[in-house]
Amino acid sequence: MPGKIWFVGAGPGDPDLITVKGRKLLEGAGAVLFAGSLVDQAATQYAPAGCEIRDSKDMTLEEMSAWLISRSQQHASVVRLQTGDPGLYGALIEMTRPLTAAGIEWSVVPGVSSAMASAAAAGETLTLPEVTQTVILTRVEGRTPMPAGEDLAALAAHKTTLCIFLSITLLHKVQEELRRAGWADDAPILVVQKASWPGEEKIVRGTLADIKSKCQALKVASQAMIIASPTLGAADWPDLARSKLYDPTFTHRFRKATENPHES
Repeated sequence: MPGKIWFVGAGPGDPDLITVKGRKLLEGAGAVLFAGSLVDQAATQYAPAGCEIRDSKDMTLEEMSAWLISRSQQHASVVRLQTGDPGLYGALIEMTRPLTAAGIEWSVVPGVSSAMASAAAAGETLTLPEVTQTVILTRVEGRTPMPAGEDLAALAAHKTTLCIFLSITLLHKVQEELRRAGWADDAPILVVQKASWPGEEKIVRGTLADIKSKCQALKVASQAMIIASPTLGAADWPDLARSKLYDPTFTHRFRKATENPHES
């Protein structure tokens, strides 16, 4: 019987942000195929001595599938180590279809997305009561076309949090699309390059009007997350709507409301 192939999310870059399950699978792997152009090679430090480790950055999809299939004939456990979470912009289904056709068992281990890591690096939240409760994960149209109805202007019209992947080289287009959706030039924008990468992370705060020039000045031109959100900068706001879950006047199944919280 062939071995099992695990698609493991390595997280945003810091090898300590891989999940415990992901690390255990690396420690027991006979072979690891990792996305070297995106995943810090330090993430492979958990692989055991003698493990076959291959960087996939120069491989086509067909070559990666063939490599995974051949190694599953040799090892009980094979790991495909992907950046962030395998389900986000990771060609997951394209890689698993040949495995299923070949009768090879596979599973997915989720990972920390760069969207969450970027917000954490900047000390920001993606949702706030009575501000926005919706997060849209998307990208700007480049060589890969966007499906009908998913252009950035259409999504930005909701005025919710936007986490924009794979678009830092098209930042001018991001500016155009947000303006077309009615975002003001003074709307706050956050860009985080290599979120969580030890010694390489860059955090750029600006507005819709000046974020491109700020990124150019700091030479941020790759591997960066763009976040546009009405929640940005909330830590410095004079007032915030309270979360109902922690409000003393709100009853839930673990706590009864206090009628006069200031008297308790």
